[in-house]
Parts: sequence; structure tokens; C-alpha cells
Amino acid sequence: MGVRLLYLARHGEQEHAEVESPEVGLSARGRRQATLLGERLRDLPLRAVHHGPLRRTTQTAELVAESLPDIPVYASELAGDHLPHDTDPAGLPPSYAKLLAGCSAAERVDGPRVTAAAVARFATAPTDGDVRELVVTHAFLIAWLVRHALGAPERRWLGLNPHNAGLTVIRYSSAGPPSLIAFNDVAHLPPELRGTGLPADYRM
Repeated sequence: MGVRLLYLARHGEQEHAEVESPEVGLSARGRRQATLLGERLRDLPLRAVHHGPLRRTTQTAELVAESLPDIPVYASELAGDHLPHDTDPAGLPPSYAKLLAGCSAAERVDGPRVTAAAVARFATAPTDGDVRELVVTHAFLIAWLVRHALGAPERRWLGLNPHNAGLTVIRYSSAGPPSLIAFNDVAHLPPELRGTGLPADYRM
């Protein structure tokens, strides 16, 4: 029987959160979040760390990898920031409809294509043995993979909001359907570093 434990982490808090640029890196808090995430994962038998190409995911993966010195680290478009599904905005809350309306025609085609490739690469059980991998990515892909694991309707990726440096774990087995083991686990972060990356009214 083959088993994959897929560890998913959103990048740490970025500087100038209002700026959408590939060059925007981590804030001081984001760097601390990433370091603590690496310490949390230090003793796991991870096979690899994958991260998206944007600076904030690259920096997060580099800081995590400082606690995982023998684990290879790979940049991958599959872990990038892309629209996972060309969701029909009809009937959705205004904030979701506005988000989707801001996506270009190219994003509506390319995003789902890359996401499907990410599912094929990461969201499957191996033929045999145990595989544990970490993917440092963005909120949209984590939300999509959680929705996919639960078999929820496609539009339910909307509204799943991972914290910066929060940890999500999904188990894929050749013996049965996926199991969501953890979502948004931030036990490795002190209270002052939790809740970043979420709308203000979502914070507890």
C-alpha cells in the first residue's frame, strides 16, 4: 500500500500586504513565522520541500529549510499563485464575486490548468511506500486541495482561508479516499504571530 502525507503551508506574512508583486518578500513577522514552521517540521522524515516561484514563497521555503538541512528544495510553478477554478460568481457573496471579476481571461484558463497539474503531482497516493513532502504555496492552492480531498463542490474552495505559515496535512492512500488530518494548524506560532493573512473580522 502506498501512502502520501502532503504537508501544505502558506507563505509567511508578506511586506506591504496590499501590494501584489512577485518581488514582494516577507515582513519581519513573516520571517519569524517561517523559521518557527521549520522548527515545527524539523524531525519529520520529509522527502522534499517544494515552493512556488514568487519571492515570498521562496523566502519562506529557504527559512524552513534551515531546519531541514538534508532535505532537497525545489521551485515549482505547480506551487504558484494561480486561480484554481473558473468559478461562476453568480449567487456568491459580493467579496468573492469581486475577487473573481478581477481575474483576467488568461488567468481563468491558465490557473485551472496549472492547478490540475498540481493535483496530479501532489494529491495522489504513491504506488508503494510512504512519501512525505512539504509544499510552500499560497492560499488558493491550499483551499483547492482541501476542497478536493473532501470531495466538496468546486466553488467551496472559496472561503477556506489559511493563515500565513499555517500547516495543513492531507493523507492520500491507495486503500481509500483522502483524509484531511489538519487544517490551519498554527500551534508552532505564538499568539502575536497568528491570524495574519486573514481578513480582520476573521481573527479570533
